[in-house]
Amino acid sequence: MLLGIIAGLTTCALWGLTFVAPRAVAPFTAWDLTIARYGIFGLACLLLMLDRRFRPTGFALSRLVTGLLLGGAGYVGYFVSAAFAVQLAGAAIPPVVIGTMPVFLAIVANVRDRSVPWQALALPLMLIAAGVAMVNAVTISAAAVSDAASIILGILASSAALAIWIAYGLANAAVMRSDDAPDGLRWTGLQGIGAAIGSLLLLPLASFGLADTASAFEFVRFIGWALLMGLAGSWFATWCWAVASRRLPLALSAQLIVAETVFGLAYGFMFEGRLPSPAEAIGAALQCAGVCSAVAAFSKPAILAQSPQIS
Repeated sequence: MLLGIIAGLTTCALWGLTFVAPRAVAPFTAWDLTIARYGIFGLACLLLMLDRRFRPTGFALSRLVTGLLLGGAGYVGYFVSAAFAVQLAGAAIPPVVIGTMPVFLAIVANVRDRSVPWQALALPLMLIAAGVAMVNAVTISAAAVSDAASIILGILASSAALAIWIAYGLANAAVMRSDDAPDGLRWTGLQGIGAAIGSLLLLPLASFGLADTASAFEFVRFIGWALLMGLAGSWFATWCWAVASRRLPLALSAQLIVAETVFGLAYGFMFEGRLPSPAEAIGAALQCAGVCSAVAAFSKPAILAQSPQIS
């Protein structure tokens, strides 16, 4: 269990880099980082497939297409949306908005399965709504008029990233819970190739001119971040999450997802060289508390069902 917790927190720490990487590679753009990151991710998956254990063999054509689409639309679409959200709205808003993903997935599941009474979700949803509203309202009100417009666009980009992640989570879960679910590493490799293909479609948006005008330090920094996000933030993070999912109860692994919000906020404030304002700190704390309490509410039936019965 300790190894599972370490693996889960490692995943969240690496995923949290999404909320600072796009600003760390300036003057290169989010498009440049997306192309480089997922190109490296796909190349790593192809190299691993030199070993037969990592090849997506035996997959039906529909399963192959699904994996490629999840990699291309899910990975690339989410990262682009999150990257622009960070650039437009700053450090606090995107992680808080996107961090509500576990709750929305749980709500969708509850609409389908009716596993938890809706009144049990009243308090978690109120906490989440209050936290997100506090961070957004305070950030917008403190900004200049021109900055406020940018922040609103950042909120919309965050919402788009959230929607993509929810759609990805539902589609991916449907595949992994099927009777013929694929091996996790083979499935990751297939999605990595899809992400690389999706990133190649963005090549017309790349800043090719920066290769000549950027300084050597800026270029090396960009390559470093691309390698970090492609190898660590994509492939290694996915593998760590597979380890965590195998070794931890669902109730615990689901709660660990909240750590991505915490890491994302911490990285963002470190990048900006400041502490969170009281409103940002309280809003983020309310959001984290709401997500944890919602996950706990959804986990109780599963825990009871898995517990030995006393006769």
